[in-house]
Amino acid sequence: MRIAEIFRSIQGEGLLTGTESVFVRASGCNLRCWFCDTPYASWEPEGEDLPVEEIVARAEQLGGRHVVLTGGEPMLFAELIPLCAALRREHRHVTVETAGTLYLPVECDLMSISPKLSSSTPSPEQHPRWARRHERSRHVPEVIRRMVAEYDYQLKFVVDVVEDCREVEAYLAAFPEIDRSRTMLMPQGTDAAALAEKARWLEPYCAEHGLGYCARRQIEWFGHQRGT
Repeated sequence: MRIAEIFRSIQGEGLLTGTESVFVRASGCNLRCWFCDTPYASWEPEGEDLPVEEIVARAEQLGGRHVVLTGGEPMLFAELIPLCAALRREHRHVTVETAGTLYLPVECDLMSISPKLSSSTPSPEQHPRWARRHERSRHVPEVIRRMVAEYDYQLKFVVDVVEDCREVEAYLAAFPEIDRSRTMLMPQGTDAAALAEKARWLEPYCAEHGLGYCARRQIEWFGHQRGT
């Protein structure tokens, strides 16, 4: 399994915000969001191929109970199945971060799904091949339905402009089984100032419409840098 980095930090997003966690970042992604904040795991994937036993051992050395398997897109790798199983045998709480476009029968405690809205598609002028592939691949309803049915889950939508909120509402209308109390909107941005600017209108919107607001605390705490 190709791994970009393994590090210990504090979860900055979602239901477990503030939880000390070990992050295992898979390198490789089937999508190409224009705003991706980890291009070294998507647009220009880096890392080393590690056996499952080595990944588990490195995570164990960093300690703690919570492990977050993220990317890139970890569901690209069949090794995710034995990796999750091995971590849970060690009594670790496992979160899998995914865009919800691919399915593997993994064992995890929290399936953290980040569906990609139409505004995530890269410029067709700059990236014609990836724009087509991204738009074709970013929404797979049958995978979302299966994950929501089988796992304890949360949904996190990256919101860049007000129009994205209307798309989120249309999305949720198509999935009445999704619990709105487990659905969060988070501002797009890679610095605290940009996040704060969007929070001014996004946070009140969430409160008014019964959705969670998901601050990106890791950027507020550490800035936009690797290993945080």
